[in-house]
Amino acid sequence: MNKVFLCRETDKNETRTALVPSDVAKLARMGYELAVQSGAGLKTGCGDREYAEAGAKIVQTYGEGCEFADIVVRVNKPGGIEGLREHTLHISSFDVFNERAAIGEFAAAGIRLVSLEMIPRTTLAQKMDILSSQASLAGYYAVVLAASRLPKIFPMMMTPSGTISPAKVFIIGVGVAGLQAIATAKRMGARVEAFDTRPVVEEQVKSLGAKFVKIDLGETGQTEQGYAKELTPEQVALQRKAQAKVCAQSDIVITTAKVFGRKAPVLLTSDMTRQMKPGSVIIDMAVRTGGNVEGSDPEKEVILDNGVVILGGDGLERFVPKDASNMFSGNITAFLTHFWDGESKSLKADASDEIMSGCLITDGHKIVHEKFR
Repeated sequence: MNKVFLCRETDKNETRTALVPSDVAKLARMGYELAVQSGAGLKTGCGDREYAEAGAKIVQTYGEGCEFADIVVRVNKPGGIEGLREHTLHISSFDVFNERAAIGEFAAAGIRLVSLEMIPRTTLAQKMDILSSQASLAGYYAVVLAASRLPKIFPMMMTPSGTISPAKVFIIGVGVAGLQAIATAKRMGARVEAFDTRPVVEEQVKSLGAKFVKIDLGETGQTEQGYAKELTPEQVALQRKAQAKVCAQSDIVITTAKVFGRKAPVLLTSDMTRQMKPGSVIIDMAVRTGGNVEGSDPEKEVILDNGVVILGGDGLERFVPKDASNMFSGNITAFLTHFWDGESKSLKADASDEIMSGCLITDGHKIVHEKFR
């Protein structure tokens, strides 16, 4: 198993590619044979000639690539199994918790499905963690997007006409995206506050120069994977009440609170957004998983009667496709390198390996992952 096919993404909104030419060259030197569908990297700025010079074969059609490959890599889940051969190892992000029917299709067809979101969040697997690499860029771009819609500048400025006060930014959820949003807003000169249900992140927030908002919610914490634990309804009510005061004073609010595999909690109700200042901007980065903000829409900008702007923050990493692709490609390359067997010159999908068992969903015409079996 050493023939890798990089296909063109079918989602018209997708700008990233799963492998960049520099990583194709690394894999080719290791012993992998690679085919790239023509145009797979164009939106990222990578042409067919660069892939060919890196050692890949350029194919014109998806079917031709699937016929060649033992391993198919892409950014997003495919529209179906058409073209994929039995025993192919298919590697991509897959949204497995919402794609139960598709998982069954892959199992029935005998296709081995690896879902990159399910890679364990361990030290060994850190280089393969697409959630972290892409969330970091999304957190950066959320601030850039908010700044572009805010009717004032970020930094404090002393002018002959008077002093311009700095923008006030409130970040809710201090994971990878939240930390990058804090760092970006601080670099741009804003006054930044942040909150997370995990008290352990307070030190990280302060190290970036932001203020940590303390809300007494009782017992909270995080899962073994580092995600925030789901709050009780009583804790959510307490959090909303305290956050409403901070939101009312903020120019920008960015929410990043996702609960892995479940619907996102609603943190900003319409009552809270009505208390905010006209022209304030809210970015809901959990809009695709139910939304942290009541009234947010994944497809369009929402402007409330009081002049508050709510923007969906889904897939913001797509606005910086060059860097997003480089990072995604690095994650894929680390995965393919980890399971490469130098003696047989082949990838060995060893199900006893902690990383493989964590992300292998189907194998041998069965659903093998414990969460979906």
